Amino acid sequence: MRSPQHEPANEPERRCIISGDRAPKGGLIRLALGPDGEVAPDVRARAPGRGAWIGVDRSAFEAALSKGKLKGALIRAFKTSAVNVPEDLVARTEAALERAALDRLGLEARSGSLVTGSDRIADAARKGQVLLLLHASDAGEDGNRKLDQAWRVGSDLEGSGRTGLVLGANRTILSKALGRENVVHLAVTDRAAAARISAVLDRWHGFIGRDLSALPCETRSQGSQARGADLD
Repeated sequence: MRSPQHEPANEPERRCIISGDRAPKGGLIRLALGPDGEVAPDVRARAPGRGAWIGVDRSAFEAALSKGKLKGALIRAFKTSAVNVPEDLVARTEAALERAALDRLGLEARSGSLVTGSDRIADAARKGQVLLLLHASDAGEDGNRKLDQAWRVGSDLEGSGRTGLVLGANRTILSKALGRENVVHLAVTDRAAAARISAVLDRWHGFIGRDLSALPCETRSQGSQARGADLD
């Protein structure tokens, strides 16, 4: 779900139970087994006990579930046949990833790390202060284009085609998550905050198949480290 060249060399690896591939655990999604035998997404990797890890997108996850491959893999991973895989596990996993991303944005907003409002973002972008530019899924193309251009100018990347990342959440959802009114665009000017946000967006958007190319390589690399720290 993440490009290997962006991975820190010292991040612990885990094996995806579906593909069999090994990858740094910060880019994988943990599944946990509850006391009642039900499998649930544990995207923050905090549930006690043995975990199973997946590193595939939603379509591959759905295919493994429908064909029975997922349950067999979970039985082997958890070393028990008392495994109940809910039919809505894929949807619950996507919702958990979205919730983790929105919670992170809310935390950063409360800490003052985010800039909202088109005029303020454009000013910061032209000054070269914006490290990460995000747009709501229902933002207008014209507004996106103007802010993208300001970002490229301020980053000395004119002609590069770099654009802000269009999120998998609309303005209503973003506004609620940030506790602000009418959040259509947002920018991150703090490097550590950009790394933390990139980490959760990378994993969420990678799972649902959205384009991650707007996340700068250096920010995604730092995000990998931030995420790995959260999951240890």
